[in-house]
Amino acid sequence: MLKKLTLIQKLKYLTWLASLLAVLQANTVLADSSIWYNSNDPLNTKALTPPSIPVGYLDSQNDSTCAASNYTNALTLYDVVEAALCNNPQTREAYANAKVQAAQVGIAESAYLPSVKDNVSANLNLTYPDQSRSNPYSNLNNSIVASYLLYDFGNRDANLESARQLLQAASATQNSVVQNLLLSAIQAYYQVQAGIAALDAALESERASDESYKAAEARYKAGAATPADKLQAQTLFAQNTLSRITAEGSLKNAYGLLANVMGLAANQTLKLTAITRTQTTNNIDQDINALIEQAHTRRPDLLASEAQLKAAQANIEASRASAKPTVSVGVSNNLQNGSSQSFNNNSTLGITVSIPLFSGYGPTYRVKSAEASADAQMAQRDQLRLQISLDVWRAYQNLRTANESTHAAKVLVTSAEESSRVALGRYKAGVGNIIDTLNAQSALASARQQQIQANLNWNIARAALAQSIGGLDNAMIQSLPETNTQKASNLKDSTSTPALGNQP
Repeated sequence: MLKKLTLIQKLKYLTWLASLLAVLQANTVLADSSIWYNSNDPLNTKALTPPSIPVGYLDSQNDSTCAASNYTNALTLYDVVEAALCNNPQTREAYANAKVQAAQVGIAESAYLPSVKDNVSANLNLTYPDQSRSNPYSNLNNSIVASYLLYDFGNRDANLESARQLLQAASATQNSVVQNLLLSAIQAYYQVQAGIAALDAALESERASDESYKAAEARYKAGAATPADKLQAQTLFAQNTLSRITAEGSLKNAYGLLANVMGLAANQTLKLTAITRTQTTNNIDQDINALIEQAHTRRPDLLASEAQLKAAQANIEASRASAKPTVSVGVSNNLQNGSSQSFNNNSTLGITVSIPLFSGYGPTYRVKSAEASADAQMAQRDQLRLQISLDVWRAYQNLRTANESTHAAKVLVTSAEESSRVALGRYKAGVGNIIDTLNAQSALASARQQQIQANLNWNIARAALAQSIGGLDNAMIQSLPETNTQKASNLKDSTSTPALGNQP
C-alpha cells in the first residue's frame, strides 16, 4: 500500500505513526511511574502479611535460621522440628495463601481510590488518485477520564471487612498448619526413637534365644535333653531373628517418614541423638473443663472459623449494598486533532448517580445466598467447637492412660527380666525345663515391646494434648525429652544409637 503513496504522503503517514507511538509511550511511562506504584506494593499489604513461620515456633525469626541446615550430625527433636518448619512444603503453601489474602485486602482498599483511564485512538484513511480525494488524512483522539466513587451505601466497607477477616482466617490457618506439622514431626521423631529401642530389644531377644538354643543343644549332646527341647529353642531363635529383621524394616520406614515430614527426600541419611529415659509424672491432675475452655480461645482452626464467619456476615452487607444506588464524581478531557477536522479540546466535570431499577431478581438471590453461606459457616464453627472438646478430652485421657502404662510397663519389664534370668539359670543347672525358659524369654520380649510402646505413647500424648488446646509451640517442644540438651553432649551420646540409620 505504501508503494502507491507519494513521498509527501509517506512522510505524513510516518509523522502520524510517530505521534501515536509518542502518546502510547507517554501513557506507559505514566502507568509505571512511582506516583502510582511503590515497589509493587503501594498500599503496603506486606505489613499485613504474617511471617513465613509464625512467631513463637523458632528461637530466631530470620532467614538464617532456616538456611543453617546440617543433617550430618545427630539431630535432636528441636533440630527435626526446625527442619520441618523450614523445609516442608505445607508451611510454604500456608504462607502463600496468607499473601494471597493480604493482596485481596489491597484490592478491597483500592476501591477507596479514584480511577484514571486514558483512551487513545488513531486512524489513517488513504484515498487513491481515482477517487475524490488524493491525500491521506489522519485523526488522533486522546480521552482521559477520572472518576471517584463518593457513596455506595457501605458496599466498599463490607468488602474490605470481609477481606480483612479472611486475612485473619488465613493467618490463623497458617498457625493451625504449623501446629499440625509440629505434631507430625514429633510423632515421626519418637516413632524413630521407638524403632531404635525396638531394634535393640529385638537384638537382645535374639541373643538370649540364641543362648537358650546353644544351652539346649549342649544338653542334647550330653544326653540330658530331648530333641524336642533343641527344636523348641531353635524355633524361638528363628522367630526372634525374624522379629529382628522386621524391626530393622520398620525402623527404615520410620526414618523415611521422618525425612518426609522434615521436607527431605525419603532416602536422606539421618542420625538422631540417643534419647534419655522417659521421665513421667506420678499423676496427671488437671481441670479438663479449663483445658477445653482454653482450647476454645487458643485453637487456631477455631479462630480461623470465627474469622470466616465474620467474613460471611460482611458479605451479606456487601450483597445488600450492591443493589443500592451509587454516587460518583467524574472528570474528563477529550483531545481531538487531525487533518480532516479542526482541533478540539473539551473538559467536563460531573456527578453521576446510578440507580439500579431491576436486575431480574439477581440481587435478592445473592443476598439469600450470602445469608445461607453465613448460616453454613456458623454451623461449621459450632461443629468445630464440639470437635475441639472431644479432641481435648481424648488427648487428656490418652495422656493419663499413657502415664499409668509407663509405670506398669516398667514393673513388668523388671519382673520379666528376673523371671527370664532365673529360668535360664535353672535350665542350665538341669533343674528347669525348656518350656519355662522359652516362655520366660517370650514374656520378656513382649514386656520390652510394651514398655517401648508405652514410652512412645506418653511422649506423643503430651504433644497431642498441647496441640489439642492450641499450645504446641517452641516452649512446649523445649520441654519434651531430648530437645534442650546441649548438642555437644548429644553428639557424645549418639554413639549408643544403632548405626542402622536411614541408608538409601
